[in-house]
Amino acid sequence: MRHSRIDLALTQGVLTLPETGRIAVFRPVAGDDLSALPQDRLVVLTGFRPDHDHFASRGYAVTGEPPYAAALVCLPRARDHARAVLAEAAASVVPGGPVAVDGQKTDGIEAVLKELKSRVALSEVLSKAHGRIAVFPAGPELAAWAAAPRQIAEGFVTRPGVFSADGPDPGSELLAQALPLKLGPKVVDLGAGWGYLSRAILAREGVKRLDLVEAEATALDCARENIQDTRARFHWADALTFRPENLAETVVTNPPFHTGRAADPSLGVGFIQAARRMLAPDGALWLVANRHLPYDEALSAHFLEHETVAQTNAFRVIRAIKPRRNATRQG
Repeated sequence: MRHSRIDLALTQGVLTLPETGRIAVFRPVAGDDLSALPQDRLVVLTGFRPDHDHFASRGYAVTGEPPYAAALVCLPRARDHARAVLAEAAASVVPGGPVAVDGQKTDGIEAVLKELKSRVALSEVLSKAHGRIAVFPAGPELAAWAAAPRQIAEGFVTRPGVFSADGPDPGSELLAQALPLKLGPKVVDLGAGWGYLSRAILAREGVKRLDLVEAEATALDCARENIQDTRARFHWADALTFRPENLAETVVTNPPFHTGRAADPSLGVGFIQAARRMLAPDGALWLVANRHLPYDEALSAHFLEHETVAQTNAFRVIRAIKPRRNATRQG
């Protein structure tokens, strides 16, 4: 879908690429077809580790420094994040260079284009494949949209683009309250976000090392600010493939369960599988999940025992112990 709109913009002259210079592509997702653009000139810029690794494995440059000759913004769904990425792109391209913005209707592209129209010289808007694409010249007009740290309750810092940027989500709060007073010496916070659960973990007795594993670089940067503790180790990594240096006694996680707007329980199942692989034989998984999510089959496949230890109308906290050594794949 993205490929068809990029090709349309190039064919109709709405997007004209400079003859030379690097082209930045902000926040594409794994599976996006960028073949309408010259790969040898592209720099794919994303803070989401699975997407970063996807494009790196296909030969795309994934690091670079501005200025760029042009840019394509693959619009994130969250409004504040979308604004911040557009501001970054506009500031990263040489003045007057083309900045294309592309997105699906379901990701809020129409609202963003309406906002852009009042701030920049926006081109004709092209529509195709349930999405929109338009172009504007790089300049300082979007500087006010630039990402800035946000101070929230309990002294935490967040930024646009991180999950639950306005404060801890109720599931994480329930899990933090349910954690036992004492944990094992080696703990993994799987999908650590900006560090809310990590602070609760480090307040427990017995913790000597905490590995914070987070796929979103911006969230991990926030965690580094929020967790000032020498026991903490920070890993920009895909939770599904991360391996700790040593098997952990405890894994704590509030896994994601959406792909875009659609619920995707396979994400949580993947976290359960990953936790089983990184736990010691006597280790325990502490997981919070929406009550409607069908995780019990996966928990039974990967752990000998599991139980619900706390719950509300929306969430439940599950403790799973005795990880199976030869678990079969579920989900």
